[in-house]
Amino acid sequence: MPPFTISPITSPADLTAAINLFTEYATSLNIDLTFQDFATEMASMPGKYAPPHGTLLLARNDAGEAIGCVGLRPLSPEGCCEMKRLMRLDTLPTMTSALALYRSLGFEEIEAYYDTPLEGTVFLELILDSVIL
Repeated sequence: MPPFTISPITSPADLTAAINLFTEYATSLNIDLTFQDFATEMASMPGKYAPPHGTLLLARNDAGEAIGCVGLRPLSPEGCCEMKRLMRLDTLPTMTSALALYRSLGFEEIEAYYDTPLEGTVFLELILDSVIL
């Protein structure tokens, strides 16, 4: 059995745990996320991550502690998302461990796919047809 489980958020306690993890992550960035309206997004959770078009997933360790979370939602009005062939993400250049991990998995730098005021944001892409995990 893996040392963690991942499941959809189904209770108010799960949602609170996810919000706490998102907030802890945002604080660790040490940048102003006002341009993303982060505080409003957290206050309205699950918001745009609510079913049927989005979801929030929570990872828990063997002790049941929340150790990670992810929000999935459409990025375009058409609601298009194709994860089986291509994955895109962005991170900050100061997140050297994350960049090293992504590059070790085969992610390559690409042009920006959205506008951001954060100078130096690194945009990455992985074509999944050629990936074996």
